[in-house]
Amino acid sequence: MAHLDPAAPRRLVVGLDGSATAEHALRWAAEEAASRGGDVEVIAVRERDEFLPGTSYAFQPHGHRPVADEESVRAHLHDVVSHTVSPVGDVTLTETVATGDPATELIKASADADLLVVGSHRGGALSEVLLGSVAASCVRHARCPVVIVPAKLATSR
Repeated sequence: MAHLDPAAPRRLVVGLDGSATAEHALRWAAEEAASRGGDVEVIAVRERDEFLPGTSYAFQPHGHRPVADEESVRAHLHDVVSHTVSPVGDVTLTETVATGDPATELIKASADADLLVVGSHRGGALSEVLLGSVAASCVRHARCPVVIVPAKLATSR
């Protein structure tokens, strides 16, 4: 964790994937940072442009999956942050675009954070087993406490 002194400003990291739940998690983190003193780093993770085996039957016969470029991800991140969070107190919002696996990048960022905030998208153990879960990986491997904002809260607004 970044700060052991409870009076010290806190560093909150929020994962943003463009979903309503992630936007709600961002609002929650900004309000938390404003009330307790701290800064928020908002991280959007773009997929790595990886070579895929191509065949005549593949969706991408040339061997590459379409991936958003960093500038478009950065522009979208800035747009979402500016429309989701109204200016609150002395909170500094930092926008970061990382490339790789979302769970891995958020877990790395948690090493220097006091709190990691992520949204959940689905409920139930079956969907986690079948589809995987960034939130579940963060809970298991983060280096700081994790707050998971339930999807129900985002849809009830």
